[in-house]
Parts: sequence; C-alpha cells; structure tokens
Amino acid sequence: MNKLKNILLIITGGIAAYKSLELIRRLKDQNINVTCILTKSGSEFITPLSVSSLSGNHVYSDLFNLTDENKMGHIELSRAADLILIAPATTNIISKMAYGSCDDLASTVLMATNKPVYIVPAMNVRMWHNPATQRNIQTLVEDGVKFIGPDKGDMACGEYGLGRMSETQEIIDTILEHETSLLKQPLKMFSALVTAGPTRELIDPVRYISNKSSGKQGYAIAESLHHMGARTTLITGPTNIPLPIGPTIIKVNTAEEMLNATEALLPVDIAICAAAVSDYKANHGINEKIKKNGENITIDLTENPDILKRIGKRNSSRPSLVIGFAAETSDLLKNANYKLTAKGCDWILANDVSDGKIFGDDNNKIEFITKHSSHSWEKMSKEKVAEKLSKNIINYFTS
Repeated sequence: MNKLKNILLIITGGIAAYKSLELIRRLKDQNINVTCILTKSGSEFITPLSVSSLSGNHVYSDLFNLTDENKMGHIELSRAADLILIAPATTNIISKMAYGSCDDLASTVLMATNKPVYIVPAMNVRMWHNPATQRNIQTLVEDGVKFIGPDKGDMACGEYGLGRMSETQEIIDTILEHETSLLKQPLKMFSALVTAGPTRELIDPVRYISNKSSGKQGYAIAESLHHMGARTTLITGPTNIPLPIGPTIIKVNTAEEMLNATEALLPVDIAICAAAVSDYKANHGINEKIKKNGENITIDLTENPDILKRIGKRNSSRPSLVIGFAAETSDLLKNANYKLTAKGCDWILANDVSDGKIFGDDNNKIEFITKHSSHSWEKMSKEKVAEKLSKNIINYFTS
C-alpha cells in the first residue's frame, strides 16, 4: 500500500519541463497530492495554469509574493510534503543546492526542508559531464540527496548521451520503492559492511597496479541495504562515480587499508566483499618516478592480504553472513564454487568477465551460489541485482 500522501514537485526551466505535466497526472493516479513550485525559467516552457489544472492545487512561483506567503510560506511548503521531487532539475538548481544558494522560492524551500529530496536531472550531455556539475552532484549525494537518472538518448539539441530526463514510470517506481522500503526497513536490527571498487598499489609516486572495477555494483548493494534499514558502512577504493546515498562511507586506496578498515568494523551481521582487490602489490615501493633508460625493468610483486578469506575464516567476530564476488574468465561455476569453500563464504555472486563488459557496465549477469545450490539470475541492472540480493538476505535472516 502506498503511504506517500503529499509530494512537493519543483519544476525548473528546461525543454523536459513538459514531461512534468504527465508526471503530475501519474502521481495523482497513485492518490498522491501534488503541490508544485514552478520557477521563473520553468514558466518559459509550461504555464502555471496547466500545472494548476492537472495538480488541482495552487502553483507557487514567487518568494516575495505576499499572498502566497500568507497562504503557505516557504517554510511550510518545505515541511508539508512527505518528500520533494525536482523534475526536471537543471544544472542551475543542482549548483544552487550544492552551494546553499537561495535566491528564489525553489532554492529557499530546498534549504529549509527536512524531508527527503529526489533530483531528476535533465540537461545537455556536455553539461552533465562537466566537472563542475559532477562535483556538485557528489556534494549533494554526500548530503543525502537522491538522484533518479539521467537516461541516455537523443536530446532536443541534437546530441546524444547522458542527460535525458528519466521516464515518468521510472521516477514514480523509484520513489515508491525507496520510500516504502524506508518505512518497512526489514533489516533495521542488522549491521552490514560492503567493500567496493578497485584498490591501488603504488609502483612509484605516479604509477600503480589496479583494475577496471567501477564500484557500481558494490555501491548499489550498499544503498539497497541502507534502504532496507541495515546500519551500513561502505568501504570503497578510488572510483569515478557518485557515492551512494545513506551508508557511512570510508575511503581507502590500498588492499592493506581496506583490510584494516574492514576488520575495524567487526563484528557486523552481514559482510559483502564486492571490491576488486588487487591480488599483488610491489614488494618495494620506489620513492622517485621510474625513468626510461632503454632497458627492461623487473618489478618484484608480493601477494596482498585476502580480505574475503580473512573474514570468512575468522574464529571470532565472523559475520553471520559472508558474501563474496567471483569475477571469472573461464570455468565460472567451478572456480566460483572453489572460491566459496576456500574463502569460507556463505554465498558467492559470480559473473563472467571474459568479454570485459561487466566492469563499468550498468548491467550484470549473476550466478548466485550457496553451499547447497546455485541459481542463474537473468541479466539485469546492477541496482536490480542489489535489490534481489537484499531480498535474499532478508529471507536468510527471517525464514
């Protein structure tokens, strides 16, 4: 049953603003009351009359409108809704939020709110990838703001790439799923740690050993566990993606740092090792950059600590559920089952990386392996993999 009753929808200025009209209609179909703020720029694309007609409510625009402030001031607007949804969200409103600027009604309401905020970006692909935009997004994610999209596709400007506003049904499904899970929180009595991303092992001050792991799968798992109520800590190696919303974040670089951070968190109920830890490191670091001299060089490598095995084989403070990942290029099931036993895991999520497409991709194809069975999951988004894994974890502790 949908427990969301009131949403404050902020519509900012962009060609995708017309999609907000359909969004209002579909939210109303869910018996959700929608109050809208239409920015000055937004009103260049759609009219207050159309927004008001569909929402059935007064449309707010001006911070200094005496009538509006008497009827429902910006503080009340920020508190009356169950959540705030910005759709479409332009680069400008994202920048204002990141820097705490509040020079109009929308940005002032966002500064004054104590409710969950969801951003649905819509902008040109180059604007989305601009370093300033990505810095602002990172700031907002760390502040707990949630992002939906953007999608990849053709744009009104004629370019192609990330920046399209997510489809209406995806927005609604995401909101309902996230907020419902927050209300239920079936794992609220449990603690979890998740490792994610690659590690980096220095060869000299500017070079390192690493791998192609993006961190996407581990981040999705950490966020999903958080939404299910688990007290979740994410230990992450260096990545180039936004941090997940909600979990406590610990940033590390090397395998040793990841091991120390992991062991310091024990005991926990659930440990998920999704990080692609470098198996080897340089035996002796070189303090100066290695220069070419026309000759081959040899780098002596030594094994890194096996974090998953250290957790799975612990005699004390072992988590109740230890889950590992196996990225294999051949004999997937054989190697994954061996890893399950050798590392002392309860479950293994195995994937075939022989084509090189899993690392960094948005989708994943999983073989879910336990001590007693194995199941092939259909190819799905990494977010869906995280949700499916979370449901299995819930069943493990409640069945």
